[in-house]
Amino acid sequence: MPSRRHFLQGSAALMTITAGSQLLPGFAFAANPSPLLQRKIPSSGESLPAIGLGTSQTFNVSLDNTSLIPLDEVVRAFINGGGTLIDTAPSYGAAEAVTGELLKRTKTQGKAFLASKLSSTGRERGLAQFEASLKALQTDKMDLLQVHNLQDTTTQLALARELREQGKVRYIGITHYIESAHDDLLAVLAKEKVDFVQLNYSVGERNAEKRLLPYCADNGIATLINRPFQRAQLLSRVKGKPLPEWANEIDATSWAQLLLKFILANEAVTVAIPATSNPRYMVDNLKAAQGRLPDAKLRERIVQAFS
Repeated sequence: MPSRRHFLQGSAALMTITAGSQLLPGFAFAANPSPLLQRKIPSSGESLPAIGLGTSQTFNVSLDNTSLIPLDEVVRAFINGGGTLIDTAPSYGAAEAVTGELLKRTKTQGKAFLASKLSSTGRERGLAQFEASLKALQTDKMDLLQVHNLQDTTTQLALARELREQGKVRYIGITHYIESAHDDLLAVLAKEKVDFVQLNYSVGERNAEKRLLPYCADNGIATLINRPFQRAQLLSRVKGKPLPEWANEIDATSWAQLLLKFILANEAVTVAIPATSNPRYMVDNLKAAQGRLPDAKLRERIVQAFS
């Protein structure tokens, strides 16, 4: 990811420790002073903070102390700031094991909403993968188990339902990360009942607005949004440019916040899950779930700013 030094505004404020805030030990950033926007999971009514944490690529590091120190601070910033949902997968290399170790280090296992995935073929392989995920994450229960990129969907969803009935999983879902798969996601949703769909959606990838997000809203399905920055491609378009004055109208203090607020302004979105290995960026991302969101007119101005 390109440096976001040019995108962050008011960096001194990020170093201020809020009076009376209860920080996790060893972390120097303040907890966010105001609550994060919450969105409900339609199937249960449970609320989740609207900004989560992705782990693809960023958490695929070795388990040595040097590699874990910055990620330790990311997790502390995330939890201190009010975040809960952490999305990971067996196919993300060491990300599950790193997530489990960081939650253990920070003593925050009970504060995180853990989402992982099945990416196997066949029931027995899927079950073995799930058990390995529990071990890596150092937990005995998964909050959300998703069929990754629709791999062996029917078999893996059946397994996920079994695990939910056994009390090992709370919610089930399906995922993909490219627009060409949106019709495939819709086809599965027409046949299978799930709690969550994870999909790509951003200023630069708006196909989900046409059918997928409206379908989820109409049918009570929670959504997780991946690729909110398109792997930093969107941020690279505005590198070195000053933040427009109208960003103040929605309480945005960085380009990254504009991108995330654009996504959260769609009420069909439950949680956006940007990935980062930098605690400053983690704090910045969380601020997108505070303050005002753009109306239709401002959303179009955001689109134009990144075009």
